[in-house]
Amino acid sequence: MLLLIQLQDGTQHTAILRPSSPEFTIPLQASKLKVAGDYWRMGTIHILEGIDHLLFVLALLLIVSGIKPLLLAVTAFTVAHSITLVLATLGLVHMPAAPTEAIIALSIVFLATEIVHKRNGQVGLTERYPWLIAFGFGLFHGLGFAGALSEIGIPQHEVPLALFMFNVGVETGQLLFIAVVLSLIALLKRLPLTAPQGAWRLLPYSIGGVAAYWTIDRVVSFMPFAA
Repeated sequence: MLLLIQLQDGTQHTAILRPSSPEFTIPLQASKLKVAGDYWRMGTIHILEGIDHLLFVLALLLIVSGIKPLLLAVTAFTVAHSITLVLATLGLVHMPAAPTEAIIALSIVFLATEIVHKRNGQVGLTERYPWLIAFGFGLFHGLGFAGALSEIGIPQHEVPLALFMFNVGVETGQLLFIAVVLSLIALLKRLPLTAPQGAWRLLPYSIGGVAAYWTIDRVVSFMPFAA
């Protein structure tokens, strides 16, 4: 359970309650170490529970070949969502949540299409300019992270620290996911498996199908007739 306490003077305290630690004592002021640990955990949990963000990263891994291009793409994605996360949280940039979530879903549809193009021998934009595509869509993913952080709230006396550690938590979860995916890919390549012809289509079509449903559902949610 995520606990958010806001006092009359504007001070906020956050904590994660679990069966092993079901209690929280409100301090006079949360310590820097407590804020850092809490927001790092919340950032890590958010990315690992954010299926749409993970599907984007997975699709990117299936398109980009080579360590250097992959590092450039992941770095560009990190820089982009870090920028918009900070700007949106500080109130310098604002975009409605529903269109933002729709664009995030659409970005996954785009990458799923790019996977199919790559397997068919067509060099797409993502394969040619992976860092540019990752950076562009990463800006919208950062707005999604900011929306989640705004629901949690940040302690007014430790805004920079909370922002930084939440972002570090997001990166921790992202790197853990990438490590697991790359390990599974390496393992599957070593196994003497013979897949049926066309079986490779299952993954990109599944990713694209789910993302297409999300896109339609999220676009409908903010259309005039939805109200």
